Amino acid sequence: MRAYGRRGLLALAAGLLAAVTACSGDARPAATTPAAAVTATPSPSPDEPEVTLQEAADEFTAFTVTDNSLRGENWTSTFEGRLTQASDITTGGQWPLTQAAYVSTGSKPPRRQWGAPTLYVPRFAQGERAPWFSALATRDGRPTLLTFAKSDRWRLSSAAQLVPGQTLPKIKLDADGYASSVPTDDKTITISPQFMGPVHASVAETGKSGVTAGLLAPGPYTTDVAEQIAGLRLDAKGAELSYDSIFSADNYPVYALRTEGGGALIQYSLTRTSTTKNMANKTFKIPVPPQASWAITDPTVRLSLRLTEVHQYASAVPPLTAPAAAQVVAHDGALTRASGE
Repeated sequence: MRAYGRRGLLALAAGLLAAVTACSGDARPAATTPAAAVTATPSPSPDEPEVTLQEAADEFTAFTVTDNSLRGENWTSTFEGRLTQASDITTGGQWPLTQAAYVSTGSKPPRRQWGAPTLYVPRFAQGERAPWFSALATRDGRPTLLTFAKSDRWRLSSAAQLVPGQTLPKIKLDADGYASSVPTDDKTITISPQFMGPVHASVAETGKSGVTAGLLAPGPYTTDVAEQIAGLRLDAKGAELSYDSIFSADNYPVYALRTEGGGALIQYSLTRTSTTKNMANKTFKIPVPPQASWAITDPTVRLSLRLTEVHQYASAVPPLTAPAAAQVVAHDGALTRASGE
C-alpha cells in the first residue's frame, strides 16, 4: 500500500471513519456470435440505453464461446498467437491473470463450464464513453461475478467467485430491469468506490490494529492476510531473511452498482507484491514456493525472491444511513509473476 503514501492514507482513513461514525447450473449457454464478429445494427432511439440487456446477453455468450475456443488441448496455432487473441477479450486485472493461466499450464488452461447469466446492466445514456455491465453466472460450478467493459470492443475486466457462505446483495433495478452505476466519488456510502482499493489494501497489510480496520469486516481476505504477513515476516527473521508484502490498487478500474437500501456493490482489483531477501543467511537459500515453480524452475534462489499476485474482489458497502463494516462477498486471484536471483 506504500504507493499511496502512509500519511495520505491515514488522513483518508480518519475521514472515512469520521463519516461512518457520523452518519444457476453448469450448462454452457447457447452460442450466438463470435466475440470478434461485427454486425450492422440500426441507429438506437434517443431514449434507448447505450448498452441494452440483449446486447449484454449476446456479449456474455460471445465471450464464453471465444474463451473456450482458445483453451484446452485441441489447438494448432502458436502459444503467442493464443495469448494475443486472449488479450483481445480481457482487460484490467483479468489480463495478467489470463496470461499467467496460459504460461503456467504450457498454453493449455482448462476449458470452463458456464451457466446462464443474471445480468446487471447500468442504464447508461447514449454516448457513454466507458460502458460496462456485470453478470452473475456459475463458472465451473461456482457462482462468479463477471464484469465486462467496452473501449474499442467488449472485454472481460473482472471475475470473482462468491465467497462460501456469502450471497450477492440485491441489486437495485428499475422498471425495465436496468441497474444503476455508482459514481466513483459517491458520498452516500461508507466507502466511496475510488477509496475501496486503498482501504482494502491498508486492512490487508495492517489488520485489526490499522486505522482502517473497522471499515472492512475481518476475514480471510482482510485481517487474516495481515496476520499471515506478520507470521511470514517473523519466520523470515528467524532464518536471517527479510520479508515484506504490500498491496496496491495500481490503475485498475473500479465498478460499482447501487444495491437495494442505498448501498453499493463495488468491484475492484489489487496487486500484492511479496519480497524475500537474504540478509545474512549463510546457506544462501531462499525456498521457491510450489505455486511459483512454473516461473522459477530452481527450488531455491540465492539473494532475493519477488512474487506478484493479482486479486479481484467484490465488496458489499452499506449506506451512510446504516453504517457498518463493508463485507468482501467475492474473490479470485493468482500468482502472475515470479522472479529471483
